[in-house]
Amino acid sequence: MQKQKHASQRPLHRGTETTAIPDKLYFRIGEVARLCKVQSYVLRFWESEFPQLKPNKSGTGQRLYRKRDVEMALQIKRLLHEEGYTIAGARHLLQSEGREARKAHSSQSELPLKSEVAGLKKDKNEARLQRLRKELKELLGMLSVSPAPASREHKAKKTAPAERPSLFTE
Repeated sequence: MQKQKHASQRPLHRGTETTAIPDKLYFRIGEVARLCKVQSYVLRFWESEFPQLKPNKSGTGQRLYRKRDVEMALQIKRLLHEEGYTIAGARHLLQSEGREARKAHSSQSELPLKSEVAGLKKDKNEARLQRLRKELKELLGMLSVSPAPASREHKAKKTAPAERPSLFTE
């Protein structure tokens, strides 16, 4: 009796054959079964065991596999039939490969986005600073204008102060 491999153990590599996948948008389950050289019920079972294998369904309920689904089915077959992994071991391996791929993709795609956001924030902050400088210069101009010395009689009359322009209207 041959001992089944787990994901953490190194599997035995046997000759792998490559399958040419036709250039189509969707494949029916029978076509995928022929490409993978397994029965249709095996593909349906793999769908229940491997969350990575999720074909779309048509309005009539037929499974419609995309090219990436066919590639995943071929990879599952290779892991189970050729390399001797258990279902749990193959699932674990595919999940860890998926995490690594997402991690690598997110680290590559986030760098340009962060720099773009930083550039936009810098432009906004620069515009705010320029507006604040302008307002402060206006305030300084208003405060530095010294009123003419008023006589004591003028102060006693309590005349209404002259209207000054508002700082907040443009």
